[in-house]
Amino acid sequence: MSQPSLQTSRDYARESAEMVDTTKNTLIYTTWGRKTAKPVNPNVAAKLVSKAKRPLLIVGSEIVGNEQLTEKAIGIGIKGVPIAATGHSITAFNGKAVNAKYINVHALAHYLGDENWKGLDGKGSYDMIVFLGHKKYYLDQVLSGFKNFTDLKTIAIERHFMQNATLSFGNLRPEVHVEALDEFIENL
Repeated sequence: MSQPSLQTSRDYARESAEMVDTTKNTLIYTTWGRKTAKPVNPNVAAKLVSKAKRPLLIVGSEIVGNEQLTEKAIGIGIKGVPIAATGHSITAFNGKAVNAKYINVHALAHYLGDENWKGLDGKGSYDMIVFLGHKKYYLDQVLSGFKNFTDLKTIAIERHFMQNATLSFGNLRPEVHVEALDEFIENL
């Protein structure tokens, strides 16, 4: 019985030279994709949210312990935008004048992608999703799913530019972010 011949490194190199190189340009496509968020001013973002039939504010756990962000999220809720509290952000709304509903952000993203979902209040699907108080790396993945698999319009009113949103604030210093949120709320 003869032993199968082992492929020499020279034979392997010759065969490898004929392989298709699939490692080129991955950074470009995985970083930006074909659509990137458009930067938006607070007053324009607020007008778009005001004109939406069913907007939803999704709040992340970065507001916990941040009185200013909590105050701004409550201000948006008082203006009539329903609030979905993800992570442990629901604790920031205890005893406050808004009716925030707790839901896991991944489950919510799944539900929002379903056109037949009736929403947190049972009144129908949402058409404009606004994000505040999330970790950039976490939210960017959720927004990527919306961008690539739904027709939902998303606005990130975060402190950092969220490239996978439809519209996003740019990268802002904390004090400028608070000013932008004030202008956003004023124009709702």
